[in-house]
Amino acid sequence: MPKFSRFRSAQTVTVLAVTQLIGWGTTFDMLGVMGRVVAPDLGLPNEVVFAGLTIMMVVSAIVGPATGRWLGRYGAARVLSASSLTFALGLLLLAAANGIVLYAGAWIIIGIGGAFGLSAPAYTAVVEREGANGKRVIAILMLFTGLSSAIFWPILSLLNEAVGWRLTFVVCAALQFFVCLPLHLFALPKPIATHVDGGTAEIAPVPLSKAKQRKAFLLIAAATTISTFVTFGISPSLLEIFRQSGASPAFALQLGSARGVLGISARFLDMLLGRRGNSMLSAVMGISLMMMSFLIMLVASPSTPLLVTFVLLYGFGTGVMTVARALLPLALFSPREFGLQSARLSLPQNLANAIAPVIFTAILDRAGTGPALAACAVLAALSLIFVLMLMALVRGARASESAILDVS
Repeated sequence: MPKFSRFRSAQTVTVLAVTQLIGWGTTFDMLGVMGRVVAPDLGLPNEVVFAGLTIMMVVSAIVGPATGRWLGRYGAARVLSASSLTFALGLLLLAAANGIVLYAGAWIIIGIGGAFGLSAPAYTAVVEREGANGKRVIAILMLFTGLSSAIFWPILSLLNEAVGWRLTFVVCAALQFFVCLPLHLFALPKPIATHVDGGTAEIAPVPLSKAKQRKAFLLIAAATTISTFVTFGISPSLLEIFRQSGASPAFALQLGSARGVLGISARFLDMLLGRRGNSMLSAVMGISLMMMSFLIMLVASPSTPLLVTFVLLYGFGTGVMTVARALLPLALFSPREFGLQSARLSLPQNLANAIAPVIFTAILDRAGTGPALAACAVLAALSLIFVLMLMALVRGARASESAILDVS
């Protein structure tokens, strides 16, 4: 890679890593520290306060398709800048909240900001600057953003102890306005993918007809939505599953922490593979590992080696699938279409994220660990089937293209 190109990539990663860390840390991850602090001051039950995340996800899902159109029309930098302003407004409203109305309104605004600024728009910014070769940069970016809670939880805790929760949210708003907004406006390199002569930005990696493109999109949507439903649904209940499987509270916590480390390790592997990686094969591997982890827990007797094996398989599988989920649209669609398709995919994914924890918690509480794990295994198998159908569709399209080239 030429030195100038490496500098552009490093600049893109640096800017987006900082803004995504702040974006996730001051919104989605924030209630992990602040939720039980805010609840008594507002006179609200904990579950109502934590419902702010559900509001955020649902609003982000609804706004997602419109975000895709705006990404194509205005470019990622402007949309990301709008997210910084929207986040700042929502956080200021959160700081001023005195009851459920303002509190819910703040999370509606933060949800709009999430659609404008988290994940898909940032990945679109990468693709605009790297073209179809942006896979490695996206993997590097995801490696950093996976650390958002580890970085921001202690920061938010210290701020709350020093100045209280309202001023903590004001500081978070200031980070959005005085750090993220200038970085999005002035520090991102100029896009290259949208200014390439000859239309290379319009060329899809796989030659699909319009009908097959729609089918490919639906297969990606089905596979990724089901997998995110499983991971978001089971993650809040992992510690309880470990405890019901015989782990002590301390050991359950250690297993949960190890799962997070393994997820980051899987993202690091994808970063090393870079452009040589194949997002469809990664998806097959990630979902297969998840499915194996659930089946092992179902058929084997509870024991310490079993729980360690489960965490190894599940943690690495979810980490691999997280990266594959972000990169699958780039494997099927042109760089110019990436933002639109990724934002459209965010609608079912965010809705799944919003409802999954409630559903899996209800299954676990009412039926126990076995049925919850069985449901996860069935859903993982279904997601794997959709990915395999997608691979068959791609192989067929490439075979048809080769046949046409041979004839000509």
